Amino acid sequence: MRTFKWPKGWIVLSVGLLLFGCATSEDVRILDEDIRQFQSELNRIRKEEGTLRRELNALRGELAPVQKKSQDDISLLRTETQTETQKLQSVQSDLLLRIETLQSEMRILSTGVEEYKDFLKRPSKEIDRLKGDVETRLRILEERWKGLEDKDKAADQRIKEIGDRLKGLESKVTELASKLSEFASKLAEAEKAAASKEPPVEVKGVSTGVGDLYKDAYETLQKGDLEAARRKFEAFLKQYPNTELSDNAQFWVGETYYLRKDFEKAILEYEKAIAKYPEGDKIPAALFKQALAFLELGDKTNARSLLKRVIERYPHSEQAEMAKKRLEGIK
Repeated sequence: MRTFKWPKGWIVLSVGLLLFGCATSEDVRILDEDIRQFQSELNRIRKEEGTLRRELNALRGELAPVQKKSQDDISLLRTETQTETQKLQSVQSDLLLRIETLQSEMRILSTGVEEYKDFLKRPSKEIDRLKGDVETRLRILEERWKGLEDKDKAADQRIKEIGDRLKGLESKVTELASKLSEFASKLAEAEKAAASKEPPVEVKGVSTGVGDLYKDAYETLQKGDLEAARRKFEAFLKQYPNTELSDNAQFWVGETYYLRKDFEKAILEYEKAIAKYPEGDKIPAALFKQALAFLELGDKTNARSLLKRVIERYPHSEQAEMAKKRLEGIK
């Protein structure tokens, strides 16, 4: 928005009024009061804008470490989950191997028992020897079975612990994802507010009719009557297509469609602001809002292209900083 220096404008206006005798001292006093009111309103809005920017910067600073920490935590949790899963698989494999070994030994023992029955009719010394061998092997097998049962219980306990830990990890991942989503939502709202923020209407440097018509349309937009505001801005552009306020009016036409979530029409109206007024100061904002509209439509390719154009062509603009943040969030 182009501004007009008050002291110089006042001097020219005062001299003109005195030369042509078109104003009284009372008119001058009223005009001076209006000027002070406009200046006061301008200072108030600028303070609000500064506060919004500080909040936006604080939100960005708060989000950055949370995102990094969340990513690190998720990576660590995934690594721990993989490690615990591998350990569990190893325990299960070892358990299965031991069970197979025990079953094989039990089959051997059964064979031995059958042999023992066959030897019952043999001399007592041989029977005693075989009986001792069988009893020894039975004791060994019992000890091994007991050890295997202990290991089986330990494995079950380990599996239970791993399951409980996995549940805890899943809960933590869900919590981190929710927190990231909340911060991303706050950042998006702050970006939209910053992109749409405009100082109070300054109509100095243009004729009274032009300024009044633009001011009326803008105030209608601020009240939230999007349809009426769009009609008034379009009427302004039809009557004054090439004034200092025309590029702003075209941008706000696109903004009325964007706020109504008619993103396709919004993109077309923003494009008019870019094509018709290539030297206007609304170009960075129009490009950035086009990118946001494409994102809403699910077209990430065009959104990336527009965000990169804002950064490359207008690196010092406020929209360039917001475009960088948006690019980081597009996958």
